[in-house]
Amino acid sequence: MSWFITNLLSALLLPPLSLLLVAALGLWLWHKRPVISRVLLTTAVALLWLLSTPFVAETLLHELEGEPYVTDTGKPLADAIVVLGGGTYFHAPEYEGDTVSEYTLLRLRFAAKLQRETGKPILVSGGKPLGNSSSEAEQMKQVLEQEFNVPVQWIEGESDNTFENARLSREMLKQAGIRRIYLVTHAWHMARTVQAFQAAGFQIVPAPTAYTTRYRTDLLAFIPNAKALRDSRIFLHELIGILWYQLKS
Repeated sequence: MSWFITNLLSALLLPPLSLLLVAALGLWLWHKRPVISRVLLTTAVALLWLLSTPFVAETLLHELEGEPYVTDTGKPLADAIVVLGGGTYFHAPEYEGDTVSEYTLLRLRFAAKLQRETGKPILVSGGKPLGNSSSEAEQMKQVLEQEFNVPVQWIEGESDNTFENARLSREMLKQAGIRRIYLVTHAWHMARTVQAFQAAGFQIVPAPTAYTTRYRTDLLAFIPNAKALRDSRIFLHELIGILWYQLKS
């Protein structure tokens, strides 16, 4: 399935579009089925409110992240570090071209720390699903080597999704005799990523980063905002992905 079709289906299944469609159906049924109409409208508004609330969104992400993994860097547990791309910052004016996104940069920062502590070689993984000129992996290599002064040994720049990240990284590292890896990605992305990489034949030492944290819980945690809705969308996207992987297996 192409990257475009996958993301189109994702948009239809996830908020806010999915809830707007429920509300639109409720409005269409207003005169024909008033009871059903009111139920649909109430449900859509209530879910939109809840999923836009920071307290709810963060609670959902915590369920995905689980307890923090402890990586014993004093005694390396794996033979290589695999870092997954998290998108591209397109046409960045201050960098005069494409570069890594905010999500990717967070992963690279932790990968650089892990590499300095373990000395293990790095594989960067991420393609160019929109057909842009440079892959996420090439952008990641450039940032790691030029800005973090950390070498990159392998570049996997053909994958368009997490499943392909795993399969193509396995093909590349298998040639080097490497099966056990540190896997670096966002904490909320780790559960689904581990599924994909284990299915590809890897032994995984999870090395998640960018946990969901909060300085304090106050009244603002219960007032809806756009960032919270995005976080809820991330949770639902990952949950659907986990269930899909389980069905495929």
